[in-house]
Order: sequence, then structure tokens, then C-alpha cells
Amino acid sequence: MKKILFPTDFSEVANNAFIHALEFAKIVKGELVLLHTFELPVVENAFTPDNYYTLFDSLQLAQYDMFKSQIPKLRELAQKQHLENIQLNHKIMEGDLIYSIKKAIKEEKIDFVVMGTAGATGWEAFFIGSNTGSVVTAVDVPVLSIPVEAQYTKIKTIGFTTRFREKDKKPLRQVIKIAKKSNAIVKCLYVKTSKSDVTDEIINQWKNEFEKESVEFLITNSDLVKETILDFISHKNIDMLAMITHKRNFFSELFQPSLTQKFSNISTVPILAMHEE
Repeated sequence: MKKILFPTDFSEVANNAFIHALEFAKIVKGELVLLHTFELPVVENAFTPDNYYTLFDSLQLAQYDMFKSQIPKLRELAQKQHLENIQLNHKIMEGDLIYSIKKAIKEEKIDFVVMGTAGATGWEAFFIGSNTGSVVTAVDVPVLSIPVEAQYTKIKTIGFTTRFREKDKKPLRQVIKIAKKSNAIVKCLYVKTSKSDVTDEIINQWKNEFEKESVEFLITNSDLVKETILDFISHKNIDMLAMITHKRNFFSELFQPSLTQKFSNISTVPILAMHEE
């Protein structure tokens, strides 16, 4: 059974992403590990007030109480989605978010991370690194990020961007497995720029290798890579976009408001960030 880490701060963004996490767990036949992290105030020893440790304990206890009070609300959300059978485990950790996520991935042997972002401007913040951002490049498992505007709909079409490199085949096969479990098709996009060194022979070899799969290969000639990808999402009815994390700054540029404002539905598309090996 796959294990999916779901970091949450119990906000609207996180609760919306929780529904996607439940549905994703259903697709991959997985269980969710709910992770809540918190940081306690740091006080230098020389200036530690007499009541600091009492305050420390009370703040820690308050976090645990808050966590416990939110769990029934999440279970209620699961029941409304008729997904109360998805196994939920709980983990609360004190410390930095990224450190805690990396530690939880190792301790729990996590296969995927699912987490929420805050929409069009949130995409930029996410991939640049503020708040939840650095998770994408800090961990070595796929990260499915969900914008708050993304109301869950059944995944029928998964987009996958490639450069037809040999190392792209493993992530594509992983996406195909996910697509099969949800009866979805995969549309594989290659943006062929004027500097492209990919030959027709390589493209045909890929088509032959994956001919028995529900994969459609789309080759677009353009030097405007980011704009072409956004156009692909918008006009090919992509329900989830899978991308390999070549460079983090590529993601931040891709989702800058100056680009996303041209495509009103871009902020409603979940993105599965996968890692090259």
C-alpha cells in the first residue's frame, strides 16, 4: 500500500487539498499520513524568563489539543466524499516544516506528498520557496500540489511534459500507472525549440515503445516554452499536469502572474512534481 504524506495547517487551502489527497489515495490504493508541524519560540538562555518552560509546555500542549480537535473535522470531510474507508494516520512534529517533512518521509517510508498552495500568486510563492515552497526540491518523492481554487473533479486527462530523454521514461511510466488506475489518458507534450537536438528517430522510438499505452504525443514547435505549456493545459483539458523538476526557477517562471493571468484556469490545475534520477 502506498503511503501519502499530507502536511496540513488546517486552513482552507489545506482542507481543500485534503479532498484531493483522499481521492489520490483512492486512485493509488494508499493511506494518508496527516502531518502537522509547529515551531516554538526560541529564547536565548541568558534572557530566559522564570516562567518560560511553563509557557513552552503550555504552547506545546495547545498545539496537540488543536491537532486533536481538527481530526474529527477531517474525518467528516472524508465521509462527505464517501472516502471514510481511506486509512488516516496522524503525526505531529515540532520544528521547521521542510525538516519535519523530510524526516517524516524517511520515518514513514512515504511514496508521495500532497499539499495545498494558494492559487495563481501562490504558485509563484510555492515554487520560489516561501511557506511550503521548498518542499518540491527538498524531497526525493513526487509532490502533488493543489491550488485552493481547484475543486476536485475526476481525473480524465493527465498532461506530462518531456524532453525525450532516457531518464524521462521512468516518470512517464509512473504517470501511466496512475492514469490506468483512474481510467485516464496521458497527453505527453514536447516543446521543440529552435535549439532542439531531439531527432525524429528518437520521437518515433518513444512512440513505438509506448504504443500499447493510452499515451498521445504532442510535438509543438515554439521557442516560448512556458507559454506553450500553459496553452497546452488550457486547451487540452488537462486535469493534472506532471512535470519533471529540472530546475526550480523554471517552475517559478512558469507560474508567474504575468503568464498565468492569460489563462484563467491555470490556478485550478493540480501539478505533480516528479524528480529526475
